[in-house]
Amino acid sequence: MAAGFAEALRAGVLVLDGGLSNQLQAQGCELSGDLWSARLLADDPGRVRDAHAAYVRAGAQVLITASYQASREGFARRGIGAAAADRLLARSVALAREAAERAGRPGRRVWVAGSVGPYGAVLADGSEYRGRYGLDGAALTAFHRPRIEALAAAGPDVLALETVPDADEAEALLAAAEGCGLPVWLSYTVAAGRTRAGQPLDLAFSVAAGRDQVVAVGVNCCDPGEVTEAVRRAVAVTGKPAVAYPNSGEVWDPAAGRWRGPSRFAAAPVARWTAAGARLVGGCCRVGPAQIAALAAPAGSKRFPAC
Repeated sequence: MAAGFAEALRAGVLVLDGGLSNQLQAQGCELSGDLWSARLLADDPGRVRDAHAAYVRAGAQVLITASYQASREGFARRGIGAAAADRLLARSVALAREAAERAGRPGRRVWVAGSVGPYGAVLADGSEYRGRYGLDGAALTAFHRPRIEALAAAGPDVLALETVPDADEAEALLAAAEGCGLPVWLSYTVAAGRTRAGQPLDLAFSVAAGRDQVVAVGVNCCDPGEVTEAVRRAVAVTGKPAVAYPNSGEVWDPAAGRWRGPSRFAAAPVARWTAAGARLVGGCCRVGPAQIAALAAPAGSKRFPAC
């Protein structure tokens, strides 16, 4: 399966899903709390499967699991032990597989990406948009390795090391993923042409250069306007296909507890991303099935040929 996903990227553009959390909210799910959407892996897994299925019906070819904010440490705060936490991580993969099988069309492959979010996501205090947690690389690698091992054992097609704010954490994540037997993609969250920790993108992308396990490098959970140049830099630095799945362009107002501003996510600019070298394209926060359907529609398929 590992070779299969890399071959699919070489064959054409794959359409990712959109924000899992906003689809869960559209289904009436309550996502407050430190575990965010990962809570539903324990409390209401059917809702997670339904959210994945909505993206499959919209035409997504890659589903990202509900494990972004999941970890042994996070589940422990709810009294869930390490073994049970690992089973919940495995469940995130199984739910995506089930959705692909139930909602998919005959002859159309839907891939599953195991989501590995940054350490800051587990803190649930917004620090995934800052990085620099005060932990060294060894401590970050030790944190990420058990969750990566649990996800890899469940058999996804690829691991998504995503929303990474800091090149130092990217190094730790890649070290934790070594030997897991799966390809990975690495995507940073960026602002003003730098990582959220303030590092130049060339430096950040260079940590993936020369690593055969890394099949794509790029950005996610950022403004759509950041994508084209970031994709160019990722391809130039690494020689690898790029991955791009930004937010809607709306801005979260933590004081008011709501999103502000207009949505700027649209299908048309994606042609610039693919021209620059993106081979995995989709959306993150506030990008739902309707927007993904626009990417995967017949007209979009002509612009972004899929395997």
